[in-house]
Amino acid sequence: MSEDEADRDGGPDGANDDFESVLSRVRDRIDPDADERARLRAVAETLTERAEDAATDLAPGADVLQVGSSARGTWISGDRDIDVFVRFPPELDRETLEEYGLEVGHDTVPDGHEEYAEHPYVKGEVEGFDVDVVPCFRLGSATEIRSAVDRTPFHNRYLEERLDEELAADVRLAKQFLKGIGAYGSDLRTSGFSGYLTELLVAEYGGFRPLLEAAADWQPPVELDPEDHGRASFSDPLIVIDPTDPERNVAAVCAAENVARLQHYAREFLASPSVDFFEPREPEPLTAAALRDRLADREATAMAVRFEAPDLVDDQLYPQLRKSLEGIVGGLDDRGFDVLRADTFADETAAVFAELAVAERPAIERHLGPPIHVRDHAEGFYDAYDDDPDVYGPFIDGDRYVAERKRDCTTARGYLESDRLFDVGLGAHVETALEEGYDVLVGDETTALLPEFDRQLGAYFDPRP
Repeated sequence: MSEDEADRDGGPDGANDDFESVLSRVRDRIDPDADERARLRAVAETLTERAEDAATDLAPGADVLQVGSSARGTWISGDRDIDVFVRFPPELDRETLEEYGLEVGHDTVPDGHEEYAEHPYVKGEVEGFDVDVVPCFRLGSATEIRSAVDRTPFHNRYLEERLDEELAADVRLAKQFLKGIGAYGSDLRTSGFSGYLTELLVAEYGGFRPLLEAAADWQPPVELDPEDHGRASFSDPLIVIDPTDPERNVAAVCAAENVARLQHYAREFLASPSVDFFEPREPEPLTAAALRDRLADREATAMAVRFEAPDLVDDQLYPQLRKSLEGIVGGLDDRGFDVLRADTFADETAAVFAELAVAERPAIERHLGPPIHVRDHAEGFYDAYDDDPDVYGPFIDGDRYVAERKRDCTTARGYLESDRLFDVGLGAHVETALEEGYDVLVGDETTALLPEFDRQLGAYFDPRP
């Protein structure tokens, strides 16, 4: 009997049975088995011992913690991350902590390399696991932190005290669900739900299903305060006061569209459960012929500004791209080119892609002045345009002065190719890249964005929530 038939025959509990059946199948795939757990545990113990030996030789008061999802049992099968935090006594200065941290990191992961966040740490691979060895200060409270990583041990302890096996399993479901709908990850490219935030939400609501049921009815701004700190004020759509630090919103990086995305898919899944919600959707690549067909069908004017992508990590690059997207779209709108929709892509090159309702404007534009009875402003407007041979007017329309003046750019291409483009707000590195040269593509010319951005354009022309 098919699942649909089982639902129809199952009476009022049929939908619930289907829900649990879906979750059971997802758990079979994402829950680590005993062998995988044992292997991770053995490698983690080896790493912890190495780090402890190295750290206590340098600073007798140091200790070592395994933190993160692998420590709390919330990691998904196939994940290969082990986070080792080395806590040094607070009397050490920052420079010494960094020096000791790197030495311990290299002793723990001999083939590792150095990376930099707020301070340097060692990253590498050990027996197939991706390992981070991160130094921090051993502090009495998260409110005493000297850098963001100092919070992590407090987060770890808080969640270990609240996540039992059942809730840990529900965290795995929640993480996979968020991955499936494209809302998981606190990196600034995704601006979604972090692992810590996901674990807090599951713990706060008491499970995966209660979280979905709550999210389906959220009315942003949503504020959760697990420890009833009641002290901080934030303006984000989702506010989860850090249980260990009342001055911090754990959900600050989570964009409004990702909060809305969780709401949408929570409703969809509760209404019609399916394992498909847990599978990330890979956009179909768009061919040049298909792109031309889309453009012809939509009868809008596609335009793109393409340039060399700045050599930045994603967390630096994407905020700059989004700022530049906002600036360029604003510049087009301000000149009457009416942007329908726009997006930005990056790989070896980067592009701002937009569709315009209007690509060409008249040679003149109407400039509305103040009401004539506002004497000082009205006289200033009149004097500014009077006797200007390039201006029609000023004349009176209703109770206002009006002047019709020459446009600086009559086409969107002309605007994008002009120095006026640099008058808008651009990311600093994007502005530098544009100064070094860029291409403006119009209409079918945008097929030149393929094949580098075939999947991104595929997603653009097949938009989903």
